[in-house]
Parts: sequence; structure tokens; C-alpha cells
Amino acid sequence: MDTFKTIAFPSEEVLFKEKNSKFFGYAFPIQTEEDVKPILEQLKKIHPNAGHYCYAYQIGTATVSYRANDDGEPSNTAGMPIYGQIQSFLVTNVLVVVVRIFGGVKLGVGGLIAAYRTTALLTLAQCEIIEKTIDEHFTVTFDYKNMNKVMRVIKEKKLDIVTQEMELNADSGFPFGKIELKTRKKNAEIVFDTFNLMFEIEIKKL
Repeated sequence: MDTFKTIAFPSEEVLFKEKNSKFFGYAFPIQTEEDVKPILEQLKKIHPNAGHYCYAYQIGTATVSYRANDDGEPSNTAGMPIYGQIQSFLVTNVLVVVVRIFGGVKLGVGGLIAAYRTTALLTLAQCEIIEKTIDEHFTVTFDYKNMNKVMRVIKEKKLDIVTQEMELNADSGFPFGKIELKTRKKNAEIVFDTFNLMFEIEIKKL
């Protein structure tokens, strides 16, 4: 497997009501744990009178990290039901937040679990879910005279150029090139071997 599913864009706000309590659902594509805090801070500005900002996220593909946060609700009544929906939709690199404004009527443990689960489900259900490739990155270094050979492989293998630079070799005074490439995981070994076998061309995995 060298693909994964995630959401294309942040979701529209979803509102679920249960016994006068309001549950606002949001989903965001994220790349790192550091993305979570500013999103929560923004939602607290949007809903300054809310009592709970419960969330769950999952990041990664081969190695997965996740967190489920009840934010003051009874243990496992909010974060884990939200995370369960992330798992059900088979998505990663996703943060789902459910903001609760208490309506004066206690819902009980079962009611809370159902409300947070339902809000997360409705939120993810209206997201555009896309499939992305898991990519590996390389740097290819070469003398300028070998640029045509390198570019031919890039074209034949349909490789994506991330960065490209030309510099002067301090010792020889001749220009050399350095290109960062990416390719989907299933093609990575072939790409590496192709460049590795070429004379005067150096390839490194990043």
C-alpha cells in the first residue's frame, strides 16, 4: 500500500442538537501535531461561551499517531467516539473537533457518546475525501555535463521535481546540479537503482 485517504479541505460547520445542547462539528486536514493548537484557539474565539472543545486526530500512514481529548467531559465519552469515526472513515492526517454548548439538561454517559459520535459522523460525511500517494524523496547530484541524462530519467519515470539548483564546484570551478525528487513509494526502489547505476551521478534518500 502506498496510498492513504484524507480530507481535501476543512469542513463546513455541522450543528447537531440534543436536549437543548448544541454540538458544532469541524474537520481539518493536518500534517503535524503542532497544527492542532492554533485551530483550537480559533474555535474558542468563534464559540467563546462553549463549555467543551473535544477532539481527536490521527497523523501518519505506516506509523500512526493519534490523540483523543475529552476536554472535561466524562472519560471516554467524547474524544474516543470522535476518534472512532476517523477510523470508520479510514482517513488520516485529520483533526475532528466537536464544540459543545450545554443546554441545561444532562445527557448521561450514553447520551454524550452518541452525541459526539453522531456529530463527528455528520462532519466527516460531508467532507471531500481524497486519496493521496505515499511519496519518498531523493536528492540527485551531478556534474552539469550529465544534466541531460538526469532529466531524461526524470521525464521517463515521470518524477516530480521538488527543488532544483545549480552551483559552482569550489575545487574544479565547473557547475554541478542538485535536484530533490519525489516519487510514490512503490516506484522508489526502481528510481533509486536507476540513478545509482549511472556513472558520475549520486543519489541519496531523504
